[in-house]
Amino acid sequence: MDTPPVLDGAARDFLKALASETRQQMMTVFAGGRELTVGEIAECCGLGQSTTSGQLAILRRGGLVQSAREGKLVRYRADPTSIGARLTELQGYLACCCPPPSPDAGTPEG
Repeated sequence: MDTPPVLDGAARDFLKALASETRQQMMTVFAGGRELTVGEIAECCGLGQSTTSGQLAILRRGGLVQSAREGKLVRYRADPTSIGARLTELQGYLACCCPPPSPDAGTPEG
């Protein structure tokens, strides 16, 4: 019997990061390639800085954002390369677990 496919830790972290409406809202602030500090993200989302920092840590672990230090500031931005890799992995996983029906499946035979 074949072993069913299992998502690796990175893919599970990606899904966990997307599971929160707060983190989904946070991702929208990066539209257009914006780079923002924790304070700017907190202000955009109406969150406290400590809450924002904690949520950003989960987004980083999930591969959705990356950070770069500029002096004392840390700027965050979406990580399209990592997001693309995770989506490709998930697509492969789902195709293996739940393949789409073949074009002639479900066609009544006459």
